[in-house]
Amino acid sequence: MTVVDTEIANHVALVTLQRPHARNALDPELIVALVATWEALAADDEVRVIVLTGAEGTTFCSGFDLVTTIPLITGAREPADEHEQAVVDDRGLLGRATLRDYDPGKPVIAAVNGHAIAGGMELMLAADLRVVATGVKLGLSEVALGLIPGMGGTARLGRHLPPAVALELLLTAKPMTSDDLAATGLINRLEPVERVVAVAQGLAATIAANAPLAVRAARSVVRASADLSERDALALEEEQGAILSATEDAREGPRAFLERRPPVFTGR
Repeated sequence: MTVVDTEIANHVALVTLQRPHARNALDPELIVALVATWEALAADDEVRVIVLTGAEGTTFCSGFDLVTTIPLITGAREPADEHEQAVVDDRGLLGRATLRDYDPGKPVIAAVNGHAIAGGMELMLAADLRVVATGVKLGLSEVALGLIPGMGGTARLGRHLPPAVALELLLTAKPMTSDDLAATGLINRLEPVERVVAVAQGLAATIAANAPLAVRAARSVVRASADLSERDALALEEEQGAILSATEDAREGPRAFLERRPPVFTGR
């Protein structure tokens, strides 16, 4: 069985981390496979939305594997196979696998069906939308190991949570439950674990039914605007709107509405 399973249907890709025996921890093989997966999905025009989840068990993702990946990063052990050698040779794989340094250019929905700790929570933070199971633990444990969250957790957490909550998670290294964090705005949907993937796929289907160029443009403006002044953000919005107005999908949407039929968007 592969360490990453990808299923594509109706413009939605379901990506499943397949290391349940290791709490879906990110070992070198999984890191290399995730980078390849993101790149393949980014290049596939048939894929409009990506849903990321973990193999069924207790954990969505427990972060970087403490037996393999962390000792390699710290230099405590030598690489033992081609995947470990790849991680040693190219540390950039870590940031691309966790979406810190790679954007597939399409909405990513995290279907968090178990605990999300350390790098697992950073993967969740990198997603655009989050459907999370009730009663699971969410946390960043790195400072207890002499490290800091290095895959976006330190930088991104304060963008998603009130400062006091973000600092408590970061500095205590103690997780909080999804139920406790639901009111902070971090989570889009809080669901029983057996409904998490289905709800995430439902959101994905709704998004995938919209004009893909418009979805990507709206997403890109929102993501870029976080670091822009209001004036510059409005200018970017105007620029993207002008580009979209010249597309076939921009003509198809209003035409379908007037003809009282579902639109057929082609991404052109």
